Amino acid sequence: MDVGAGLAGLLAGLLVGPLADRLATNAPIGAPLLARVPFSPRLPLVAGSTALLGAACGLAFGLTLEAAVSAVFCWVLVIVTRTDLEHRLIPDRIVLPGALLVLVGRTVDEPSVAWILGGLGAGLALFLLVLVYPRGMGMGDVKLAFFMGCGLGLAVVVALFLGFIAAAVPAVVLLVRHGARARKQAIPLGPFLALGGVVALFAGDAILDWYWDLGA
Repeated sequence: MDVGAGLAGLLAGLLVGPLADRLATNAPIGAPLLARVPFSPRLPLVAGSTALLGAACGLAFGLTLEAAVSAVFCWVLVIVTRTDLEHRLIPDRIVLPGALLVLVGRTVDEPSVAWILGGLGAGLALFLLVLVYPRGMGMGDVKLAFFMGCGLGLAVVVALFLGFIAAAVPAVVLLVRHGARARKQAIPLGPFLALGGVVALFAGDAILDWYWDLGA
């Protein structure tokens, strides 16, 4: 059963890959999202990512609504990763509808206020960071945090922590290599938050349980 669900997720991810690549191409330039686009050399990477993440969702959650919502969550993160790496942009046209879709799916699958509270809490946390250090991140990161909270609930804490830790690695490397000049070199935060989001999706609850047991 788990293998079948994984294969179904793999196939769904392969089918979604070209669509995800098209959305990632059109969103930053304001074209209709479903407009035709020239072949992208990044299509294999996008399709491979959506396929592997879809398979992982099937294996982890089976043939369930949770698996479907989790796959959509991952696929949005794939699109955001590409747009932020290429354009330093996290498109509202992708993240906000994605947040609504994931929030509804999570709430239907497991009715709880944790999903909306996770979104609002994560968004507020990054918004306060933007107010303190506006050069370090933008409102796109705030909206991405809201999206991730809607999909992860309390586990978004793990996602944000891991995302910032991962982003600190290239920041330290730049600082060591370029010294004070590194402050002028921007690092897109979105891909690192996305990485934290994927890890938290599959292991966030286990990490939180480990943390609570550690403090007990």
